[in-house]
Amino acid sequence: MMKTLLRPALSSFLLLTLITGLAYPLLVTAFAQLLPTQANGSLIERDGKVIGSALIGQSFSGPKYFWGRLSATGPAPYNGAASSGSNLGPMNPALLDNAKARIAALREADPDNQSAIPVDLVTASASGLDPHITPAAAYYQAPRIARLRNIDLAQLQQLIAAHTEGRQWGIFGEPRVNVLALNLALDGRN
Repeated sequence: MMKTLLRPALSSFLLLTLITGLAYPLLVTAFAQLLPTQANGSLIERDGKVIGSALIGQSFSGPKYFWGRLSATGPAPYNGAASSGSNLGPMNPALLDNAKARIAALREADPDNQSAIPVDLVTASASGLDPHITPAAAYYQAPRIARLRNIDLAQLQQLIAAHTEGRQWGIFGEPRVNVLALNLALDGRN
């Protein structure tokens, strides 16, 4: 009796393992390779060397570059293996301390800029990996970068506008600027 129950169960297990564990993943992978998508990731290469990802933020701290959102990952910023939010609630003094430190860094980098600092420049995203900033955050930083790189501010603002992505499918999310793409375009100008 046991043998008559065990054999069909093992046969079903083996068949489903082959279908779901081997055939299906191979079929999906082959299909993805044929479509014009990012099946192999979002890595950006220059001169045969990977310099970053279009989907994971990069750490830019030099004053001649656009700065992205704060990263809450550890032990290093924008660590994809440690993606998480800071989990700092509004009553946690560390959240306020982080924001004050970033405000101080932004004010120190551009003391003449007395405009309101966009909130995304002083807070981390939920994943800690966000590669985008708002157009307002990019335009806020433009005077500093234009001055340090000796670029006409209007030309830099046009570069920001050219790198501003609209809402996904015209309805989801907000307009955004990929910091790595903008900084690469900025370096390409000089």
